[in-house]
Amino acid sequence: MAMSGASPGQASSQSSNDPSAETEILNVVVQRDGQKVSTKWGLHPNLKDELKPEEWKELTEIMGKVTTIVGTRFSEVLNQTEERTAGTA
Repeated sequence: MAMSGASPGQASSQSSNDPSAETEILNVVVQRDGQKVSTKWGLHPNLKDELKPEEWKELTEIMGKVTTIVGTRFSEVLNQTEERTAGTA
């Protein structure tokens, strides 16, 4: 299976007037399109704006590793599942 690398993006925030509502600040998404698995991550725009350039660089490197690990594991599990179901009538 092919896997694309990390691509930083922006996560959507949860809209609610309830002050106790949770806010999504970090998001990792794994998507499958046929045999291709892609992983992406996003950070809440307000938090991104508050990061210093060196913090943004460090976070980007770390999240690149995270998305690679998560995407690879997703591909492995997907392959195992497809192998188990292959050949059944």
